[in-house]
Amino acid sequence: MNQVKKKVLRFKIKRQDDSDAPSYWDEFDIPYRPNMNVISALMEIQRNPINVKGEKVRAVIWDYNCLEEVCGACSMRINGKVRQACSALVDKLEQPIILEPMSTFPIEKDLAVNRQRMFDGLKKIKGWIPIDGTYALDAGPNIFPTEQQEAYDYSTCMTCGCCLEACPNVNSRSPFLGPQAMAQVKYFNMHPTGAMKKDERMEVLIGEGGISNCGNSQNCVEVCPKEIPLTSAIAELNKEANRYALKSWFKK
Repeated sequence: MNQVKKKVLRFKIKRQDDSDAPSYWDEFDIPYRPNMNVISALMEIQRNPINVKGEKVRAVIWDYNCLEEVCGACSMRINGKVRQACSALVDKLEQPIILEPMSTFPIEKDLAVNRQRMFDGLKKIKGWIPIDGTYALDAGPNIFPTEQQEAYDYSTCMTCGCCLEACPNVNSRSPFLGPQAMAQVKYFNMHPTGAMKKDERMEVLIGEGGISNCGNSQNCVEVCPKEIPLTSAIAELNKEANRYALKSWFKK
């Protein structure tokens, strides 16, 4: 009796044992299941980490949390394109499926990277609404519905790192904060209370690592999982930054 050959998926994964170790490649075959995404495939490899050579190896390390494209933790390069592993369905990917860590960030192990520079960027641009406790917290200032909708688009940022990975001006030799921090400047400046720190954010924008470092490649908007209008924000902020810089010059 002829046995039906089961469909398998081939994964080629770029690995690194720690932050200082050299990188190498491992390949794995796993049984195919309908509706699999890259995360479920990695879980299968984690459950039984035997490579195509038949060697039992260390389980693959990667970051994940929500599994529904909300947390931004599972960013990696999949077949050469940075994206979220949880929303990458294997049926829509060419084999072998090649997984690599993002190259913009320091690698911690395998596919897991350190995205601290993004959070440092948010600190630098003061990415928060200032509330000092000196007044009662009530319903807050009114915001027009159109402004609410525009602000909502920017609020969906997951700090996933995809835009920084795609930006040619973000690297270990560049101080550029990147498109994510730039867009968050616009987001927090739009809020009536957030605008209290607008001048401080504009100082960051015209300083080292600010908006002048943007090369206008527009790669960022192409890879954003949330389709945030990053280039529109940068264009608007560029005009504001020029006006602010000119105004500051006349004040001297």
